[in-house]
Amino acid sequence: MGRWAVLAAVVFVAVGVDVWVLHRRPARISLTSAVAESAGWVGLALGFGLWVYLTAGRQAGLEFAAGYIIEKSLSLDNILLFLVIFQTFGVAAEYQHRVLYFGIVGALVMRAVFVFAGIALLQRFGFVGIVFGGILLIAGVRMLWPGAQRPEAEERWAVRAVRRLFPVADSAAGSTHFWIKQDGQWNATPLFLALIVVEVMDVVLAIDSVPAVLAVTRDPFIAYSSNVFAVLGLRAMYFALAALVPKFRFLHAGLAAILIFIGGKMAAGEHLVLSTGMSLGILAVILAVMVAASLLWPRRDVRSS
Repeated sequence: MGRWAVLAAVVFVAVGVDVWVLHRRPARISLTSAVAESAGWVGLALGFGLWVYLTAGRQAGLEFAAGYIIEKSLSLDNILLFLVIFQTFGVAAEYQHRVLYFGIVGALVMRAVFVFAGIALLQRFGFVGIVFGGILLIAGVRMLWPGAQRPEAEERWAVRAVRRLFPVADSAAGSTHFWIKQDGQWNATPLFLALIVVEVMDVVLAIDSVPAVLAVTRDPFIAYSSNVFAVLGLRAMYFALAALVPKFRFLHAGLAAILIFIGGKMAAGEHLVLSTGMSLGILAVILAVMVAASLLWPRRDVRSS
């Protein structure tokens, strides 16, 4: 239980500083602040990974690094979804951090459920590895399919479900709350609708990302902690890269390649044995090629701007 206590302490202190010191009041987050905070979260993850390396050995350290890179890479797709969600519900820039904070708290809980359930299934039923690999392969191929890059059906379903369960305020512009009282009745605000959709979309995306992490480690602590640090840094990364990520022309191609590689490796099982270091190298090459190709052949609208 010692390492779990260390993880809990680090997360508690980091989140406390983020919420109660850096973001006590709603405010628009500048690009400079977002980049600095994102670098801080990455530095914290690197420090924790070094601690894992020193206390648990080289293999555990490499597995943490691989899990973190996989989750961080796939999180780029979340940024595009957050952009669309906030635009759809008209969430002001100064309140987006609040939605993402509560959304990430829910994500940490759901990731724990997914990680422990996935490991339990893999340990109990050997064929589940092939099933997980198949899920990743399908997700990767589907990401390459035109028009299949945004799970809009899940977004619409979540909004309809909330509207049926709760009365929703027609207008709550400027409200910092998820619920407001109108005409003697408590109504959900657009901020609450955005939060629900963020939570639903994280569950949808976790179906891909958690099996991908489990492809490189079966240690629940390594799998969950790498997810934790990637997810915690997602808010700062969103504000730092929100304007930049849509310009990555080959983003979905790169993410698809990652999912297909990991899915194929997981489905092949003992027929394809790659060291964690080699897998890390392949992931790094895929990301480097994706970024370089996007810079060399940008979108037409970006080139002309």
